[in-house]
This record gives sequence, C-alpha cells and structure tokens, in this order.
Amino acid sequence: RAAAPGGGPCVYVGATLPEALRGGGLLWFHSVNAGTDALLDAGPWPPGALLTRTVGRMGERIAQYVLAWVLAECQSVPEFAAQHERAEWRRIPSELAAGQTTLIHGAGRIGSAVAGLLRACGIRTVGVARTPRELPPGFDAMAGPDEPVDARWVVAALPLTGTTRGYFGADRFAAMGGASFINVGRGATVDLVALEAALHAGTVGRAALDVLPDEPAAPDDPCWRLPRTVVTSHSAGITADEDVVTDFTACLRDLAAGRLPALAVDPARGY
Repeated sequence: RAAAPGGGPCVYVGATLPEALRGGGLLWFHSVNAGTDALLDAGPWPPGALLTRTVGRMGERIAQYVLAWVLAECQSVPEFAAQHERAEWRRIPSELAAGQTTLIHGAGRIGSAVAGLLRACGIRTVGVARTPRELPPGFDAMAGPDEPVDARWVVAALPLTGTTRGYFGADRFAAMGGASFINVGRGATVDLVALEAALHAGTVGRAALDVLPDEPAAPDDPCWRLPRTVVTSHSAGITADEDVVTDFTACLRDLAAGRLPALAVDPARGY
C-alpha cells in the first residue's frame, strides 16, 4: 500500500479492499487475483478508483491443467486407475486428441491460452464470447453462446458476473451430447444440481471442476459424490508472487504512458 502524505489518495495491492477505503481515498487497487467478483460483491466500488487484476502466467498453468485432463481421457487414465484397484488386466485403445473439437466459453486471456495449447496438439478450438470481437489468439473459430457445436470437450473459462451466474444450467448441459466438462473459471457459473443430473443422464460424460460455488468444499458437500467427476481444490492456476509483481509493473508502465492498463477491470461489468 502507498498513500500520499496526510492521508491522501492511495494505491493498494491485495486480495481484499479495506472497508475504510470504500468510502473514498482510493486511487488504484491492484488485485493479486485474476477474478474480481468477490472483491466487487463485498460492497460498492469507490467512485473513480481504478481496478486492475493479476493474470501473470496463470493462463499457461490453466492451459496445462486442461490439456492434462484432455490427454488423461484420451489415454483412459481414469479407467486404468479403476482397473488397477481391481487388479484387472484389460487393454483399452487410446483415443486421438488431434482432429477433435473443444468448445471454450470465455475467450479472454485465459481462454486464449487454453485454446493455444490445445490447438498446438491438433485440437480444433471454438470460442464463445459475450461481445462480438475479432478472432482471439489460439482459436480456430468463434460461436454464439447458444450456437450448437459438436465438441468432445467443453471448457468453462468465464468470469463471474450477473450475466454468467448459473450460465451452465440444465439446457446447456443437455446440449453437450456426452462431452466432458472442465471448469477453470468461476464455480458459481455452474448449476451443480443440473450438472449432476446431466452426468447421470449421460449428456455430460465426465467433469473436472477446479472451482466450486462454495469454497472450500466441506467433507459432506455433494460435489464429492458427483459421478465421473474430479474436484481439484481451485489449484489449476495458483498465482505466484512474480505474477503480481510483473502485472503490477505492467499496469504502472501503462499509466505512466497515459494508457488505460490492459489488465483494467470495469467494475460495472465485473471484468
């Protein structure tokens, strides 16, 4: 935190905003996290205060996480792990990832990083974004939120806003046609009751959930009993100290040049 002499406008770096600063005196808050929904939901944002966030190499880490699950499925790792527990010898053919399609909801920095790594493995990547835009890096094509896409994997990389809360519900899961679902965005974008029903119905083949609506999940949380699902405790893209330093410095450089930082967040939209 840095404040002007006499308690003037200050710059604050952290995960949460002190209540004393919500009433005024804040010039710029740099979040150490990529998601700012909890920060904005905690109370009214100080008028005129700049909000920036940290992404760093999180996109690379999350892309690696997604690729790991994709390849694990292609090599039947869950099935072989279950066979090992039963001491059962049974050969299972591998599935080629190349040539298949992944649909990625969220085409920002993280979604683009995921798309780029998957694309390097020969996987066709289709992105979904709320607002029309040029084709983002890493994507082969873009689709509308409700446009049917035949995908082997569906990745959620959405921020949490009023529009995206409960975005993945019964209708969206019913349209997945047995695809595997991987959530690396925000837990509350998913209706877990609808996901459970889709897993039982087979319209979702498997699920990997790095994020949940309520964290940390208690031992009796129903998420632990979802069929064909792995929960990974919000660990796909843990922020490193060097990420914070790098992105704060980049934002400071933008401001010094008279530019709005590329990592600026619109408090009204939440991203």
